[in-house]
Parts: sequence; structure tokens; C-alpha cells
Amino acid sequence: MIRKVLVANRGEIAVRVIRACREVGLETVAIYSEADKGSLHVELADEAYLVGPAPARQSYLNIPAIMNIVTQSGADGVHPGYGFLAENAGFASVCQLWGVKFVGPGAPAIERMGVKAQAKETMRQADVPVVPGSDGVVTSLSEAEAVAKRIGYPLIVKASAGGGGRGIRVVQEPGELATALERAASEAQASFGDGSLYIERFIVDPRHIEIQVVADSAGRVATLGERESSIQRRRQKVLEEAPSVAVDPELRRRMEDAAARAAQAVGYESAGTVEFLLDRDGAFYFMEMNTRIQVEHGVTELVTGVDIVKEQLRVAMGESLGIPEDRVPLVGHAIECRINAEDPQKDFRPSPGTITAFEPPGGFGVRVDSGVREGNQVSPFYDSMVAKLMTWGRDRPEAIARMRRALREFRVEGVQTTIPLHMQLMEDPDFVAGNIDINFLERRLAEGAFTGS
Repeated sequence: MIRKVLVANRGEIAVRVIRACREVGLETVAIYSEADKGSLHVELADEAYLVGPAPARQSYLNIPAIMNIVTQSGADGVHPGYGFLAENAGFASVCQLWGVKFVGPGAPAIERMGVKAQAKETMRQADVPVVPGSDGVVTSLSEAEAVAKRIGYPLIVKASAGGGGRGIRVVQEPGELATALERAASEAQASFGDGSLYIERFIVDPRHIEIQVVADSAGRVATLGERESSIQRRRQKVLEEAPSVAVDPELRRRMEDAAARAAQAVGYESAGTVEFLLDRDGAFYFMEMNTRIQVEHGVTELVTGVDIVKEQLRVAMGESLGIPEDRVPLVGHAIECRINAEDPQKDFRPSPGTITAFEPPGGFGVRVDSGVREGNQVSPFYDSMVAKLMTWGRDRPEAIARMRRALREFRVEGVQTTIPLHMQLMEDPDFVAGNIDINFLERRLAEGAFTGS
């Protein structure tokens, strides 16, 4: 059994985990950098320890410093949240060696899914649809050219390690391949310390659909439906919703079955997300598996009534899932807008500073997950997210109408935010009609349709 959980993170996800732990009777330990001394997660935890200076590598990524706090506090569990060390197999292994329960999947599953080319091969063997491409990493231009000849153009070159849109290049014709390989490898090496690449067929204007799974140590995998994450900028998600207007019950069943096979193929335990590309003809292809809680898990919670963080804690304590069915029914519709401290009028430049006013909206069907309050600093050292604003409705039109109202009520001063962008998005006829794909927002921004003012 776990008695005390150290939350190895900051911001809204640290607050979210601390609250879930408190509801199930677990003590909590917060860690904070010098930049986060006055943060909400520090106040809410039972104990809090300074982990290091503001830069993440000296604080939230500093495994020796974190493990020293584990020992000092007597924590017997560690929840990594998302980002930072959440998908670090080495950190999960260290926790195991120290006799501390890592609230997440085991290191082998993280490692297997973290290398994209290896993950793709694992999925192929599990009969999960994959995009045609290379069999593992490509090691030379001639090998890449052979793959390109087999699958055709356009194609996409991807970093085998990492994510977040880095180490990726789209290649439209043969003459672009050599330069794309060189630049993607260089970027991947700089970002992840691993310059290996693989190649896939480029799916034109797909949707980004992901299936939430939760698995326990007995091998049971529950699927919680899909989320649509197609509203993206530079391959970073901006808005998510559940369910997707493009997924009917039959397609949902097939995608959930594929996601369950994916989890079972790696002996998965805890919450995770299997991400797919859905093409215009209704075919779907495995993209990656995120071996952690997702930023957008809240929209799934709103339409299923399942507390995913509590399920993570149950599984970590050796209990069976508290979900009554393997395939959970979806009720209503939920939307999440990521409210970032960025200036949409200046190419989304980060807007660090002091939050001089913070008045979130409320009312029926409105949820705000945030780790900030009035007087807090938005630091240039970390992700610029200020809050996740979520609304639930009996159907999608009601969820959109509620989001329009909530965005109008949301008051954040002292920093620029993406609230105006989201307000314009809620009025866009194509978004309202559900006519979107992963390039939708980029097209609108290029057309000048969204000014963010």
C-alpha cells in the first residue's frame, strides 16, 4: 500500500494529483523550484521541499535531488504527472530500485513505447493498424530512398525518440529528402540526444484521434472512448474535445479494440493514451502511445464520470480498476481550451509576468484546472499554460455555447493569453460544424481569420 505520494511536477497537474490523493486519504509531498515558491501546489500539499533553482534541469528534471526528497519525506509513492520525468524509463527504474512505487507504467513499457520505430513494430505485431513506412530506423540516404520508392510521396521523416513536433519534416518530392533527413536528425539530436529517424507515408489532412485506456496489474484494460485533438498549432495541441464528431459507434469500437490490444502488447499498467491518425476515408493508423496522464484527460472524465487520476492511484496500490465496464459509455460532450500566457497577435510569443487578476468562470458544466492565482508569476522557465478551461454539455452545441460564455467570463490580467483566440475559434463556422483536421488552425491563422484580439 502507498501512504504518501511525492508529486514530481508543478502547476495544474501537481494540484490535480494532490487533490485526488487527498480524496483517497493519501498524504502528499510537493517539490518546487526557486521560481515556484509561492505556487498553489506548494500550499495544498501536506509537505513541500525546495528541489533546486528555476531551470528545469536543476529542479524538476534533477532525479538525484528528487530522490533525496523522497528519502527525506518518507514518501513511498511518486506521481510524475505529465511532462518532465513522466515518460522517463530511467526515473521509473530508479523509483523501483529505491522501493518506491512509480504511479504509472513500468519502465519496460515506457521504454518500448518511447522509441517510435520500436513502438510501431510492436503495434504491427499486435495487429494494430500502422502507417506504411520504414521497418525501424533508417540509417542512410540510400535506405531512405528505397523506403520512399516503396511507399511513395509525400512522406514524413520523424525522430524515433521524443515528440512535441520536433525532429519532423514533410517531404513532398525526391529532391527534398536528403535535406529533410539532415535537418530532422540534427533537431532530434539537439532535442532528445538521439538523432535516429524513421519514415512514414504522409497522411494528408488527417484528424488526430486518441483513445484513453486504463489498465491494472491483472491485465484488464478499460477503454474510455476517444478524444479529438485536431486543433493544433505547430503540432502542439490547442483544444481537445470528447467525443469526436468524426467517430461513429462502429469506428469507436474498432479503435477502442485496437487501443486495448496496444496496451496488452506491452503489458501496460496505469493510465495511457493510444494516438491515431484518422484519414478522410475513415481508416485509422497508430501514431504513438503516451505512457502517462494526458493534459486533456479532463474532457474524458467529464463524459465518462471516471476519475482517471484516482484510477492511477488504485492500480499503483495493487487494486483492480474501479471502472464497472471494459468499454465505458460516453454521456454528453466536453471541450477543453488550453489557456496559455502567449500573445496570439505576436506569433504566440510567450508572455511571462505577474498575474495581477485571475477570476475563472463557474456555473453548471464548467471546470477550470489551474495551478495559478492572483499574484503568481508566469515563469519563462516552464510551459506557459495558465489554466485548462473545460465545459460539458448534453451535446456538442451546448458544450460550445457554454464555452463561449465561460471564455467571456474568464478574467486574466497582467499577461497576454490565448482567451481571445479561443473566443474566435468558438465562432468559426467550420469548427462549429466539426469540419476540422490537424491543419485547420494553421490554415486559419495563415488566412488571418484568427487575430487573437
